[in-house]
Amino acid sequence: MNTLPRIALYTSLAAAVVFILAGSQSKFTSSGSVVSAAVAGAQDQAPPADQGPDPAAVNQAPSGPSYTTEAPPLPDQSAAPGQAPDDSGYAEQPTETADQPPPPLPDYQQPPPPGDDYIWTPGYWAWGPNGYYWVPGAWVEPPYTAALWTPGYWGFYGGRYMFYPGHWGMHIGFYGGINYGFGYVGLGYEGGYWHGNHFFYNRAYNNINVRSVHNVYSYHANVHVENVPRTSYRGGQGGVQVRPRQSDASAWHEPTAPRMSSQVQHAQTYGGVRGQFAAQNHGRPATPAISKPLPADRNVQPTQRWQNQGGSQNRGGSQNHGGSQNRGGGQGDQHHR
Repeated sequence: MNTLPRIALYTSLAAAVVFILAGSQSKFTSSGSVVSAAVAGAQDQAPPADQGPDPAAVNQAPSGPSYTTEAPPLPDQSAAPGQAPDDSGYAEQPTETADQPPPPLPDYQQPPPPGDDYIWTPGYWAWGPNGYYWVPGAWVEPPYTAALWTPGYWGFYGGRYMFYPGHWGMHIGFYGGINYGFGYVGLGYEGGYWHGNHFFYNRAYNNINVRSVHNVYSYHANVHVENVPRTSYRGGQGGVQVRPRQSDASAWHEPTAPRMSSQVQHAQTYGGVRGQFAAQNHGRPATPAISKPLPADRNVQPTQRWQNQGGSQNRGGSQNHGGSQNRGGGQGDQHHR
């Protein structure tokens, strides 16, 4: 008589156990899906192991002869240990000399570019009657389409420190191996590149406001440069020990233009501001960078370097000959240090 009730009871208990196990399995499977989705999302956000070719590689000149019939000479190796060779074959003639090294580079924020196609020119230490003073970094309207800025630098030679001013050109030349930041990592330039008539900005190295700049990409360059952080000069005791490369020589022998008059005036203006003097600011200039861009000189024509050897050249500003030059090509740390 009690067989049927017992069977019914056992059947109900078995069904309950199956229901509980099924619910638990369903809950586990759902949780596992959530975890898997989270992991997949994290993997999607992680940087790729291989970013592909560096689009800013076009900023460096080919290693072989470019605008000359024979390869440029190799760096002078006759300098004494700890003394950099004369860089007159790779940079503008020195415009300033000092008997002491410049201070370390300050740490500062870069203002965002004011619009498309402006080029960042990093700040640097200049020499004046009151000693070293800081020339603020600034965005500059380039003198012609596709112009790139090779920064100036201090180099130790002949027992003195000499400043080799920067210049404009088709490719980035030698700037002493100085890590100025914002894409100027010591060799080449990773802050962006020209593609046709427009400049593309690398947000990995620049402070970008997408409301004012439209051509933006992101690429973390794998650049190995043997330089000391914040060191502001080449050669001598404590300076960056680096030699020019063949591509630096090739870039120097291409058509170039010296710094523009607006850049020269910019440097002269801050030579009279006490807050910029190293003796006053102890390495922390009052104005490390400015947000107002510098205008371009008009009708600038880059000239062939080897054609000007032995002749005089305007060192205070750009040369105006009319016309412009375009360089198409390319493939399509916002804080210093």
